[in-house]
Amino acid sequence: MAKQNKMNKIVSQVNGLPEFLRVKALTAFFGKMVKFTGTAGIKIEELTERSAVVSVKNKKSVQNHIGSVHAVAGILIAESATGYLVGMNVPDTSVPVIKTIKADYVKRAKGNMKAVARLSDEQIAEMQNQEKGETIVPVLVTDGDGKEPILMEMVWAWTPKRR
Repeated sequence: MAKQNKMNKIVSQVNGLPEFLRVKALTAFFGKMVKFTGTAGIKIEELTERSAVVSVKNKKSVQNHIGSVHAVAGILIAESATGYLVGMNVPDTSVPVIKTIKADYVKRAKGNMKAVARLSDEQIAEMQNQEKGETIVPVLVTDGDGKEPILMEMVWAWTPKRR
Protein backbone atom coordinates (compact mmCIF):
# COMPACT_ATOMS: atom_id res chain seq x y z
CA MET A 1 0.00 0.00 0.00
CA ALA A 2 1.13 3.55 -0.71
CA LYS A 3 2.54 5.70 2.07
CA GLN A 4 0.04 8.26 3.28
CA ASN A 5 0.93 11.83 4.17
CA LYS A 6 -1.40 14.12 6.17
CA MET A 7 -3.22 15.41 3.11
CA ASN A 8 -3.65 11.89 1.73
CA LYS A 9 -5.14 10.71 5.03
CA ILE A 10 -7.70 13.54 5.08
CA VAL A 11 -8.66 13.02 1.43
CA SER A 12 -8.93 9.24 1.97
CA GLN A 13 -11.44 9.86 4.76
CA VAL A 14 -13.42 12.25 2.56
CA ASN A 15 -13.37 9.68 -0.26
CA GLY A 16 -15.22 7.33 2.08
CA LEU A 17 -18.25 9.62 2.01
CA PRO A 18 -21.17 9.08 -0.38
CA GLU A 19 -20.43 10.60 -3.81
CA PHE A 20 -22.88 13.52 -3.49
CA LEU A 21 -21.07 14.63 -0.31
CA ARG A 22 -17.55 13.74 -1.46
CA VAL A 23 -17.32 16.37 -4.22
CA LYS A 24 -18.71 19.11 -1.95
CA ALA A 25 -16.36 18.14 0.90
CA LEU A 26 -13.24 17.97 -1.32
CA THR A 27 -14.13 21.29 -2.96
CA ALA A 28 -14.74 22.98 0.41
CA PHE A 29 -11.55 21.55 1.94
CA PHE A 30 -9.31 22.72 -0.91
CA GLY A 31 -11.21 26.00 -1.24
CA LYS A 32 -10.21 26.81 2.34
CA MET A 33 -6.70 25.41 2.02
CA VAL A 34 -5.95 27.20 -1.28
CA LYS A 35 -8.11 30.32 -1.09
CA PHE A 36 -7.78 31.33 -4.75
CA THR A 37 -9.32 28.06 -5.96
CA GLY A 38 -12.34 28.71 -3.74
CA THR A 39 -12.62 32.24 -5.07
CA ALA A 40 -12.48 31.02 -8.68
CA GLY A 41 -15.14 28.39 -7.99
CA ILE A 42 -13.29 25.31 -9.16
CA LYS A 43 -14.73 21.92 -8.26
CA ILE A 44 -12.72 18.84 -7.23
CA GLU A 45 -14.63 15.97 -8.78
CA GLU A 46 -12.13 13.22 -7.94
CA LEU A 47 -8.85 12.92 -6.07
CA THR A 48 -6.80 9.81 -5.33
CA GLU A 49 -3.06 9.04 -5.24
CA ARG A 50 -3.19 8.22 -8.96
CA SER A 51 -5.60 10.72 -10.49
CA ALA A 52 -7.32 14.06 -10.05
CA VAL A 53 -10.28 15.62 -11.85
CA VAL A 54 -10.89 19.34 -11.42
CA SER A 55 -13.47 21.45 -13.27
CA VAL A 56 -14.76 24.98 -13.63
CA LYS A 57 -18.11 26.12 -14.99
CA ASN A 58 -18.26 28.67 -17.78
CA LYS A 59 -19.83 31.43 -15.70
CA LYS A 60 -19.44 35.21 -15.84
CA SER A 61 -16.81 35.40 -13.08
CA VAL A 62 -14.32 33.23 -15.04
CA GLN A 63 -15.15 34.30 -18.60
CA ASN A 64 -12.96 36.22 -21.00
CA HIS A 65 -14.13 38.93 -23.41
CA ILE A 66 -15.55 36.38 -25.89
CA GLY A 67 -17.64 34.48 -23.35
CA SER A 68 -15.52 31.35 -22.92
CA VAL A 69 -13.55 30.23 -19.86
CA HIS A 70 -10.60 32.59 -19.48
CA ALA A 71 -7.18 31.25 -20.46
CA VAL A 72 -5.89 31.64 -16.92
CA ALA A 73 -8.85 29.68 -15.52
CA GLY A 74 -7.85 26.80 -17.82
CA ILE A 75 -4.34 26.95 -16.41
CA LEU A 76 -5.76 27.15 -12.88
CA ILE A 77 -7.68 23.88 -13.15
CA ALA A 78 -4.66 22.12 -14.70
CA GLU A 79 -2.30 23.48 -12.04
CA SER A 80 -4.78 22.54 -9.31
CA ALA A 81 -5.35 18.99 -10.57
CA THR A 82 -1.62 18.31 -10.95
CA GLY A 83 -0.71 20.07 -7.70
CA TYR A 84 -3.30 18.24 -5.60
CA LEU A 85 -2.08 14.98 -7.10
CA VAL A 86 1.55 15.72 -6.22
CA GLY A 87 0.43 16.87 -2.77
CA MET A 88 -1.23 13.50 -2.21
CA ASN A 89 2.09 11.73 -2.68
CA VAL A 90 5.03 13.78 -1.39
CA PRO A 91 6.23 13.06 2.15
CA ASP A 92 5.14 15.39 4.96
CA THR A 93 8.77 16.54 5.19
CA SER A 94 8.56 18.05 1.67
CA VAL A 95 6.54 20.76 -0.03
CA PRO A 96 5.33 20.60 -3.66
CA VAL A 97 6.08 23.60 -5.91
CA ILE A 98 5.17 24.23 -9.53
CA LYS A 99 8.33 24.60 -11.58
CA THR A 100 7.13 24.94 -15.18
CA ILE A 101 3.80 25.52 -16.88
CA LYS A 102 3.62 25.29 -20.66
CA ALA A 103 0.32 26.04 -22.35
CA ASP A 104 -0.43 25.98 -26.07
CA TYR A 105 -3.86 27.35 -26.91
CA VAL A 106 -4.87 25.41 -30.02
CA LYS A 107 -8.62 26.16 -30.31
CA ARG A 108 -11.37 28.19 -28.71
CA ALA A 109 -12.83 26.58 -25.60
CA LYS A 110 -16.59 26.00 -25.48
CA GLY A 111 -18.59 25.55 -22.30
CA ASN A 112 -17.30 24.19 -19.02
CA MET A 113 -13.68 23.05 -18.64
CA LYS A 114 -12.22 19.94 -17.00
CA ALA A 115 -8.65 18.93 -16.16
CA VAL A 116 -7.67 15.28 -15.63
CA ALA A 117 -4.20 14.55 -14.22
CA ARG A 118 -2.63 11.14 -13.69
CA LEU A 119 0.55 9.72 -12.17
CA SER A 120 2.33 6.46 -12.95
CA ASP A 121 3.32 3.98 -10.26
CA GLU A 122 6.95 4.96 -10.87
CA GLN A 123 6.22 8.66 -10.30
CA ILE A 124 4.31 7.90 -7.11
CA ALA A 125 7.15 5.73 -5.77
CA GLU A 126 9.68 8.47 -6.57
CA MET A 127 7.61 11.12 -4.77
CA GLN A 128 6.94 8.97 -1.74
CA ASN A 129 10.53 7.81 -1.32
CA GLN A 130 12.56 10.90 -2.16
CA GLU A 131 12.59 14.08 -0.10
CA LYS A 132 13.45 16.11 -3.21
CA GLY A 133 12.80 15.68 -6.94
CA GLU A 134 10.77 16.74 -9.94
CA THR A 135 8.47 15.17 -12.52
CA ILE A 136 6.25 16.04 -15.47
CA VAL A 137 2.64 15.48 -14.45
CA PRO A 138 0.45 14.68 -17.47
CA VAL A 139 -2.79 16.65 -17.62
CA LEU A 140 -5.58 16.69 -20.19
CA VAL A 141 -7.74 19.83 -20.33
CA THR A 142 -11.04 19.48 -22.19
CA ASP A 143 -14.00 21.75 -22.86
CA GLY A 144 -17.75 21.14 -22.90
CA ASP A 145 -17.50 19.54 -26.35
CA GLY A 146 -14.84 17.09 -25.11
CA LYS A 147 -12.19 18.81 -27.23
CA GLU A 148 -8.71 19.73 -25.99
CA PRO A 149 -8.37 23.51 -26.47
CA ILE A 150 -5.19 23.80 -24.37
CA LEU A 151 -2.20 21.48 -24.59
CA MET A 152 -0.47 21.58 -21.21
CA GLU A 153 2.75 20.44 -19.61
CA MET A 154 3.23 20.80 -15.87
CA VAL A 155 6.56 20.18 -14.18
CA TRP A 156 6.27 19.80 -10.43
CA ALA A 157 9.12 19.70 -7.96
CA TRP A 158 9.14 18.83 -4.29
CA THR A 159 11.74 20.09 -1.85
CA PRO A 160 12.37 19.72 1.86
CA LYS A 161 10.34 22.04 4.06
CA ARG A 162 12.33 24.76 5.72
CA ARG A 163 12.97 23.92 9.32
